[in-house]
Amino acid sequence: MAVDLPQPKTADDVKALVAERDIRFIRLWFTDILGRLKSFSINRDELDDAFEGGMGFDGSSITGFNAIEESDMLAVPDPSTFAVLPWRPEEQGVARLICDIQTPERTPYEGDPRHVLRRALQRATTMGFDTFNVGPELEYYLFRDKGGTEVLDEGGYFDLTTLDAGSDVRRETVLALERLGIHVEYTHHEVGPSQHEIDMRYADALKMADDCMTYRITVKEYAMQYGWHATFMPKPLFGENGSGMHTHMSLFRDGRNAFFDESDPYFLSDVGKAFIAGQLKHARELSSIYAQWVNSYKRLVPGFEAPVYVAWSRRNRSALVRVPLYHPGKERATRMELRCPDPACNPYLTFATLLQAGLEGIEKGYELPEPMDKNLYHLSPDDRRRLGIEQLPETLGEAIELTSESELVLRSMGEHMFNRYIEIKRREWEDYRVQVSQWELDRYLSIL
Repeated sequence: MAVDLPQPKTADDVKALVAERDIRFIRLWFTDILGRLKSFSINRDELDDAFEGGMGFDGSSITGFNAIEESDMLAVPDPSTFAVLPWRPEEQGVARLICDIQTPERTPYEGDPRHVLRRALQRATTMGFDTFNVGPELEYYLFRDKGGTEVLDEGGYFDLTTLDAGSDVRRETVLALERLGIHVEYTHHEVGPSQHEIDMRYADALKMADDCMTYRITVKEYAMQYGWHATFMPKPLFGENGSGMHTHMSLFRDGRNAFFDESDPYFLSDVGKAFIAGQLKHARELSSIYAQWVNSYKRLVPGFEAPVYVAWSRRNRSALVRVPLYHPGKERATRMELRCPDPACNPYLTFATLLQAGLEGIEKGYELPEPMDKNLYHLSPDDRRRLGIEQLPETLGEAIELTSESELVLRSMGEHMFNRYIEIKRREWEDYRVQVSQWELDRYLSIL
């Protein structure tokens, strides 16, 4: 079932739909610093208050929000994000609104990831761009239950056989996403056993970050209806492909694609080249944002489709950035694809910092190096060094120290969020570093 309602734009639109659809409860959604969805529910009679003054809550228990002595927060719903939740009963149903977080003084709260993305988009506007389009491809695994990693099938990439046990749940998930106002382009089985991908059509970055949060909870809800567990963990299975979030990006100015130049051999404008150069130059210091978990770095290793070498290419999937050639010379389709983010990131912070890196390239006129069209995995370390090809950090520990020295990330996030993020991620790395794993016991206990 496609979206059957025009998307509301104002509080009055929302209230009319709530009455028309007999919605009883409204869930107010927002996101913590690590990209986890938070929510509380209000009665439909509270909607006027919510739109006029926001709904108060205690932020001290939300990861990355303020400490207890300054923890009063307001969740202010964005009427354009209204959607009825398709996995709740239709009678006296449940809808959701995504919120911006404000302080009691009604100023944007600097610890709100949505605000960080809004600020980045504002910078793009002041530089003359009217739209930052993002098209992420989020992969995930379906497991028998959340207690382990028992797969449901042995299917492979694009397989259409009885091997793909997830096709029914995938179809139901797509129908649900469409009812939530998300345009799905296509869906398929991925390379790993029981691994799936549903591709949302590109949209402007703020809507897309909201849609990513909606996508992840929808995938999990429908898997749970089958008694299964869906996970966006970047590398749940040893020896199999991890789950990535290849992220397509383009900037538009006056309704035209600012990345496109038909006279260029790559069809890339100077703006497009400088944007990509910004992504490459800052890739290492942004790594802890788009690959933000200890487990993310088990995916970012050579040999499993995940790119680790900081270079760009047109065809080569071992490079960090690809400029897809599906429709050569087609203006609207000209874009860059960053292949290193994973689907467990915070999409607001990821899109914000990626945009800021690209804008930095445009503003400062970064030069784009030549494309690397050879397989980078096959080059020796000496060859890579000679070509000046850097590598992404190998661990979260290395990544977070690079981020901690990044002026770009500090400016993108703001001081409050930057300091909290570094602190939380350093603690995660320390917790991991002191663990003794089964691998170490198997390897060393009997011989040392």
